[in-house]
Amino acid sequence: MSEGERRLVFLGSGTSTGVPVLGCDCHVCLSNDPRNHRTRPSVLFEFPQGRLLIDTTPEMRLQLLREKVGYVHAIAFTHSHADHLFGLDDARLFPKMTGAPVPIFCEDFVEANIRQVFSYAFNEHATKMPAGGVPQVVFERIAPAQPFVVLGQVVTPIRLEHGRFRVLGFRIGNLAYCTDVNRIPDESWPLLEGLDILILDALRVEPHPTHFSLEEALGVVARTQPKQAYFTHLSHVFDHEATESALPKNVRLAYDGLSLKF
Repeated sequence: MSEGERRLVFLGSGTSTGVPVLGCDCHVCLSNDPRNHRTRPSVLFEFPQGRLLIDTTPEMRLQLLREKVGYVHAIAFTHSHADHLFGLDDARLFPKMTGAPVPIFCEDFVEANIRQVFSYAFNEHATKMPAGGVPQVVFERIAPAQPFVVLGQVVTPIRLEHGRFRVLGFRIGNLAYCTDVNRIPDESWPLLEGLDILILDALRVEPHPTHFSLEEALGVVARTQPKQAYFTHLSHVFDHEATESALPKNVRLAYDGLSLKF
């Protein structure tokens, strides 16, 4: 990368089921448009000093292979639901390339969930496993509205609400990534001001108890006024071309493999 250049790649833009959905024969699930093929939601930041992965989806290995990315230098988690976490075991290969354990930036309760889900990597037997047998990671504690530095970049966590769950969005420069959200707390709105790019959850047309609907997401865009917005965590109700053609010019649908410089 050139000096100072930053890039974001959508590794996945789909909801927890992915698209196509198992057993579904709707026109989107049967579509030949590759933009309608959506793996579970994740993004990759590429900086001059390395790569930061947001969430480790069940398809993480396939997503990184698709983008010809062999390893990442750090991982940050929005939360620990299965569609954002269950690819973490494949991170055990990364230290072979970086020469050091992978730093994982997350909240304390997310760390507790990771330790429980991947107990084999953290229990008393983990140190007896063969080299490369378990993910080698170092947890770094983060909290909402408290910026941290990774790979030379200042990252600001943003508290979001995902139904009854607390999750994080992340702001880097004038870009914010906010997936899995159906309510933005009052204290978080100022962190979404002055954006060039807002990436936001928009699960479906009708309301949902843990995700923004299309109308609700458009309302957030109208309030925050980013120069450009991209909707993600998309279900199979959205045909990419038909939906995007009806959106305002400053609002697009994300798709797997979409790359943005910022």
